[in-house]
Amino acid sequence: MKKNIKRTAVLSVVLVLMFAITVFGAEQTEEYVPAVYATFWALVPPVVAIGLALITKEVYSSLFIGVLMGGILYSGFSFEGTITHIFEDGMINVLSDSYNVGILIFLVILGTMVCLMNRAGGSAAFGQFAADHIKGRVGAELATILLGCLIFIDDYFNCLTVGSVMRPVTDKFKVSRAKLAYLIDATAAPICIIAPISSWAAAVTGFVEGEDGFSIFVRAIPYNFYAILTIVMMIGMVLLRTEFGSMKFHEKNALKGDLYTTPGRPYDTEKQPEVSVRGTVLDLLIPIISLIICCMVGMLYTGGFFSGEDFVTAFSQSDASLGLTMGSFFGLLITIGLYQVRRVLKFSECMACIPEGFKSMVPAIMILSFAWTLKAMTDSLGADVYVATVVASSARSLLNFLPAIIFVVGCFLAFATGTSWGTFGILIPIVVAVFENSNPDLMIISISACMAGAVCGDHCSPISDTTIMASAGAQCEHVNHVTTQLPYAVTAAVVSFVSYIIAGFVQSAWIALPIAIALMVATMFVIRAVNGVLKEEA
Repeated sequence: MKKNIKRTAVLSVVLVLMFAITVFGAEQTEEYVPAVYATFWALVPPVVAIGLALITKEVYSSLFIGVLMGGILYSGFSFEGTITHIFEDGMINVLSDSYNVGILIFLVILGTMVCLMNRAGGSAAFGQFAADHIKGRVGAELATILLGCLIFIDDYFNCLTVGSVMRPVTDKFKVSRAKLAYLIDATAAPICIIAPISSWAAAVTGFVEGEDGFSIFVRAIPYNFYAILTIVMMIGMVLLRTEFGSMKFHEKNALKGDLYTTPGRPYDTEKQPEVSVRGTVLDLLIPIISLIICCMVGMLYTGGFFSGEDFVTAFSQSDASLGLTMGSFFGLLITIGLYQVRRVLKFSECMACIPEGFKSMVPAIMILSFAWTLKAMTDSLGADVYVATVVASSARSLLNFLPAIIFVVGCFLAFATGTSWGTFGILIPIVVAVFENSNPDLMIISISACMAGAVCGDHCSPISDTTIMASAGAQCEHVNHVTTQLPYAVTAAVVSFVSYIIAGFVQSAWIALPIAIALMVATMFVIRAVNGVLKEEA
């Protein structure tokens, strides 16, 4: 009955939008600028898509409705203009973008490698090894966090690698897939945004024009409250053994043996392939280590390291998409070669893993494609111009409160558009222009607030590529991950907001950061007092 109501709601929205196209359709000229360009309406499509996804639990239809609304607003309710904009300027355009295609290829290769490691018995052997050495759920969750913190090169790589390695371990100790997805997501972007050598550091450095971008990034790390507090909260909640919100419900069910809670299991296959009995822990560790090394070399190569650039500069100007694609390809070749030499899998079995790996990533690829298209719709409506205008017009008033304000704006923009890097690109140049000649310390704090807000919004958003990757890495239904993670992310965001108000006045990381951590720890103890300890059943 509920499913019928949800489908009826989605269908009704589509019919209303199509009716509006027919009745209010307008013709377009060659030099066409939409009437709603750079207005609040530019943010409506992603807000509608996110709202529908959370209400109906239907991700694909919700994203499509957001895309459709964006096309309608852009075309002025023109039927031809709407269809043309959605497919030609939207979906086809984003799927022909070289960066996006590289990410999709990277996804498929990683899906193939995960399939290879599973079929070779490496994942099962590692799961058994971990079960013998890791004692209890707390140990399994802390091991997941540690691995996530160690893989700080890129958030995409982090999500899928940590998920494939730790999934057998967390399953063994009855950690819900929703909790695993949260642990992956909370150590992906947050650790990348405070790691000087990462694709995220490279992106931020590139947006700080006319300044020493790398130096500013390093100085901004202690003020990146959301990233730091998210890691503190994640570790603290594990050690305190408490949960709240819908995550608590998922974890209680996991302790009873149901790792999913809901029927939706898009990443699971009904027929599990045979696993090689010759597999050992090395059949997982060697491919993972090879993948990490090859991806690092690939990113350094695209940054010009082998053409004379120094290590830091090469990372700061690397092409993450191309570097990860090339690195994962060579990692795949090494893995296949390893399994042939060790006679763990036949060559034909290795080749059979390629379509299986592709199929395992289809849900993530579909959601990414829709999310990228929705972002293209938002860009065409001038959402970035609208936000930049609003921020710039109020930037010189309430200077001490500006870091907190910028944090909130960054959260909202990244949540609505699903992109951290796009948020950096909009807000950081504005902050530099406002503060570079007046208050350098406040400029550092505000730049960090940009980064923290972008990561926070990206962390919460159902249309964020990192959130999608975390769902894929944990093999968790996407909406489950979003709804269970949201209360945790919002809690860290509220504490971060208060911390940025304090930082705006004291303008010292030595004072603001300890206060922020103390507030976060106090908040966790309050949560534990209210929700109690999650008891493991015998």
